[in-house]
Amino acid sequence: MIVLGLGSNISNTVHTREENIATAIRLLGNHPRISIEKVSFLYETEPVGLKEQPSFLNAVIAINTDLPPLELLTICLATERQMGRVREVRWGPRNIDIDLLVYHDVEMTTTVLELPHPRMPERKFVLIPLAEIAGHIAVYKGKTAQELLLSTIDDSQVNVYGAINPSGQAATLE
Repeated sequence: MIVLGLGSNISNTVHTREENIATAIRLLGNHPRISIEKVSFLYETEPVGLKEQPSFLNAVIAINTDLPPLELLTICLATERQMGRVREVRWGPRNIDIDLLVYHDVEMTTTVLELPHPRMPERKFVLIPLAEIAGHIAVYKGKTAQELLLSTIDDSQVNVYGAINPSGQAATLE
């Protein structure tokens, strides 16, 4: 299973947070060597690291690709740039963030990529949607997302916000 995490906490004159995530999924799915297999619900979450910023919407997607991990990371970063992402403050506000979380059972550490994502066990905003789409598949050092959730020290609020509907727009649950 290959899993990407997506997040957005700022809107602009063109896109809302929901549309930012939907656009990123659509752009990734338009790549000739990437197919979107599963999309989690959207979750509204507290910021991590830098707390004084708007809340995030987060989701995870399972994809299929023959791109190796570093090439996939390059596509993710290019998608962020295409959408206007500017990296100014670590863990600061952003219109889109795309993280490569899991690439099958690959374990690797380079200067630009670590797999599986090293902070995944500490982040409920990743683990909750990951548990939704990964089921009983081991995603981190032999553990499932549900097992990681049981042992995480993260006590932040993560609430179901809505779903990305087939048109690529977010539909809030009310």
